[in-house]
This record gives sequence, C-alpha cells and structure tokens, in this order.
Amino acid sequence: MLPDLSNLCALFESEGLSSWAELLPGQLDQALAPRRHGDFDRWRHLLELLPPVRSADVDLAADTVRVGRAEEIPAAAREELHRVLRALQPWRKGPFELFGIHIDSEWRSDWKWRRLASHIQPLAGRRVLDVGCGNGYYAWRMAGMGARLVVGIDPSLLFLVQFLAVRRLMAESPQVHLLPLGIEAVPPRLEAFDTVFSMGVLYHRRSPFEHLEALRGCLRPGGELVLETLVVEGGDDAVLVPRGRYARMRNVWFIPSPTALLGWLERVGFREARVVDVTPTTPAEQRRTDWMGFESLAEALDPRDPGRTVEGHPAPVRAVVVARA
Repeated sequence: MLPDLSNLCALFESEGLSSWAELLPGQLDQALAPRRHGDFDRWRHLLELLPPVRSADVDLAADTVRVGRAEEIPAAAREELHRVLRALQPWRKGPFELFGIHIDSEWRSDWKWRRLASHIQPLAGRRVLDVGCGNGYYAWRMAGMGARLVVGIDPSLLFLVQFLAVRRLMAESPQVHLLPLGIEAVPPRLEAFDTVFSMGVLYHRRSPFEHLEALRGCLRPGGELVLETLVVEGGDDAVLVPRGRYARMRNVWFIPSPTALLGWLERVGFREARVVDVTPTTPAEQRRTDWMGFESLAEALDPRDPGRTVEGHPAPVRAVVVARA
C-alpha cells in the first residue's frame, strides 16, 4: 500500500525526472523510517483493514471526488469502510464520496479549485507538481482536468495514508502519486514540470524567496506557477510579519500584499505574474465538521469583530497568482 518504489523510479526515469529518481529511494527510506510518527503503524494497519472493494466508476472532475457508489458493495463492507475512514481523521481537504460515504472535510477545497481553474493553463497532457498537496484532493482534481502525471509532495504521513486509502478503492488509478516529502527533496533546477502548484504553503516558509526560487527550479522554461497564499491590504512594500501566532497558527512568517507578492515573483525571475483572485476566507469555507472535530477558523477569529483574528491581525484573505518561469 505504500509508494511502489521500483515503479515510481521507472516512471520518473521515463518522465524526465531521472535526477530525482536517483535520490528517491534514500528520501523515502528516511521519510518512512520507523517511529518518525508515533501513529504511523496504526495508520498503516488501518489501510490493511480496508475491505477488498474497488470501483471503475470514478469521477475526478466533479467538486466532490467520487469513487464508486453505495449500491456497488454489500452493506457490511460499506460499514467497515466507513469505520476505517473515520479512524483516519482529521480529514482537512475534500470533499470526497467513497462508495456513498460522504467525507465532509474541514476545507471546502472545491471552492478554491473553482476560483482558480478557469485562470490556469489547461492541464491536459501536462506534468504537474503539487507542493504541499495535503491528502491529494487537488491532485485528483488535476487528473480530472487531464494531467498526464501528477506528483504531490507533503511530509504528513497521515495525508499519505488518506491518499492511499482513496487510491486503494479505485479499480484503476490515473498517474497520481503522493510522496511524504517536502520541496527540499526536489533536486535543484530540475526544470521538468509543466505546471507547479503551491497552495497554502508560502506563509509557512521562513524564507519566502527561497521557496519561490525552489518552485521556479521545478518548472520547465515557460511552465506555469499557480500560487495561493495569505495576503493583506497595502501597497507595493506592505508585508505583515506576525509576532507570535496568526489565527492561532504558530508558523506564519510573512504575509505580503498582492502587489508586494507580484514584486517578489518578479525579483526571483518569474514573468507575466498576475493576481487572478482575492477572496476572504470565511467559516463557511473552513470549519469544524463531523470528519474534523478540532477547532477551526471560527475559533481563530475575534468573536466581537470577525474582521480580525483573535490576536488582532486582519482576518485571513487569500490570493491566487499565476506566473510563468
């Protein structure tokens, strides 16, 4: 159930990613080392408990990523599947519908996808890298738009197991792969992907310029970056550097204005950068659900002024920017 290393290396070789294929065995050995995460063995065991059901009825183009229908499997198998999926909480990204089981994730990720999908280059036939891919919801949507190969990277082992659980239910999976790695694992100046996504990552990086340079190095010349991040109002040089937490998140370092962000992209060598969407994040889009029972955005906003975070910062607003390498 874990990434098939031999097939992955062969695929990477065939897709012009040979320099990464050479490093991949050691990277995965380290990422999947015993005791890296105390719950990993339990999550792996849950994968083994998935009922042996698969469906060729898969819809990756709809807002809800769907695999199978309720009537395809016996009630007992569906009950067992529901039990395993519930044990893999929290589900942060989605929604999914798996043999009729609706996973109402914390994020309405389909809303973000709708905001950006019409502004990006068509993905049909393209090699795509999804940096900070979470549990793979967007990677499946990219495949639903016809991407030839999608490689998602995210160091969270729970996200890997959630992704593998969804893929395990497909009779035949498209070329979508999730690796439990950070962008540091991608060889410098790989220049192999047609489109690179980085959504919800930039503000977590201590050095935003290093992150942008790494993203540019993943792209072939002329390839497209799709970047989504927190922004604040202000002019060309406006940047919020929160002291302490931002919306109860510890690791938020830099939040630029949209125009400052465009300047950053230009400075590291991107061209034709443009903002295609700016949208406030609301508790309707990010919220506590039956599949994610922890605190969410509502608890991070000032109850007396929802336009501010509990720390007094401007409430979350997110921008989508596209640019060319």
